[in-house]
Amino acid sequence: MTYAEASNYLLGTINETASRRNPHRLDRMQAFLHHLGDPHRAYPTLHVGGTSGKGSTATMLAAALTASGKRTGLHTKPHLSSMTERARIDGAAVSEEAFADLIERMMPAIERTQRDHERPSYYETLLALAFLHFAEQGVDVGVIEVGVGGQLDGTNLIVPEVSVITNIGLDHTEILGDTVELIARDKAGIAKRGVPLVSDATGNPRAVIEGACARAGAPFFSVPEEAEVDQLPSETYGQSFAVTTRAERYELTLPILGRFQQHNAATAIVALERLRDGLRPSAADVVRGFSQLVVPGRMEFFPGFPSVVFDVAHNPDKAASLANALGETFPDRRFMFVVAISETKDATGILRPWFGLPASFLFTSFETPGRSAERPQRLANIAERAGVSARAISDPIEALAIARRQAESSHLVVVTGSTFLTGSLRDWWLENVVERSRS
Repeated sequence: MTYAEASNYLLGTINETASRRNPHRLDRMQAFLHHLGDPHRAYPTLHVGGTSGKGSTATMLAAALTASGKRTGLHTKPHLSSMTERARIDGAAVSEEAFADLIERMMPAIERTQRDHERPSYYETLLALAFLHFAEQGVDVGVIEVGVGGQLDGTNLIVPEVSVITNIGLDHTEILGDTVELIARDKAGIAKRGVPLVSDATGNPRAVIEGACARAGAPFFSVPEEAEVDQLPSETYGQSFAVTTRAERYELTLPILGRFQQHNAATAIVALERLRDGLRPSAADVVRGFSQLVVPGRMEFFPGFPSVVFDVAHNPDKAASLANALGETFPDRRFMFVVAISETKDATGILRPWFGLPASFLFTSFETPGRSAERPQRLANIAERAGVSARAISDPIEALAIARRQAESSHLVVVTGSTFLTGSLRDWWLENVVERSRS
């Protein structure tokens, strides 16, 4: 099987067994993993859920564990450029050849599962591939990001060393519920007896999560009570700060932008401190790992005239974090947004935080199997009703080109919204702008 054949097989499963509330969904995933030899039980794991920040927090956890000398698997979703990104070891994605070989060898298990439970979904197959790859490559530990929610997510079959719920906001409301309390209840379904659960949630969501932990017998740790963040002098395109816990003071430098990442760093540190001896990184390991952090598509800055930022912000919580980060990091800049949003998302809720910035907007689209973009003109209408300058440009590459031409050299072009838009335009940028500038 070639990588193209493996990819085409997976793309053909996107519209099957849609991810909705189905009390038997975990039965299928459990059977699938059993037919594969239960690879998720072959190594200790950390389980990371939440509405926003879970991918960055998982990446930080993995970076610290790798810096400590542990061979570390990392599964995050969605991917920006390639399905191979969903199974990384010490930062390196599984090769296309190994990916195709894994899918080919997984086919008998897929067929056996299909006989009793329907064919495993796109998400379940990629998750199982990551579990299997990590087991076969002998990782010392795996960091596993939750897909959607928690209680019925395919990742909830692991029994981790520590669980994390970063924060709670409104996203995937058609699956998880339309209040933060309902969403918190679903995400708190990852709580397990005897497994510490660390969360940065506040207010009612925190109370819901803490109550779920009490019922499950999971020790609960609130990040605001366990860690304090203090600012340190920072460079222009990075940030320095200290995280002080009951056990240690960590003076950190992150080579990534966005003050929201400081909350993610504090959450990761509190979780790492809950690990057992022999697995827990030292403070020096954490500092070293965080200093080398790479989080593509998260407030990712490319200097130029104009400069460009790529940031996936596909829910209102992420959009608000981006707006705050842009205002704090670039207080004297004007912004030119290039935006596409999936039609299932809360477009008005996502756009609203950006309308308070000194900005103009180009709304565009994307094409990807199994997903549909909101019509650019509808997004432009939302902006215009709010009194904000906007245009609709269907072709995303054209939209980026127009944004770069119209923006003054001191302005900042911001590519954001859907993962699919951010990932595709980031790929185009790396190939057509960054590579050409090096040649």
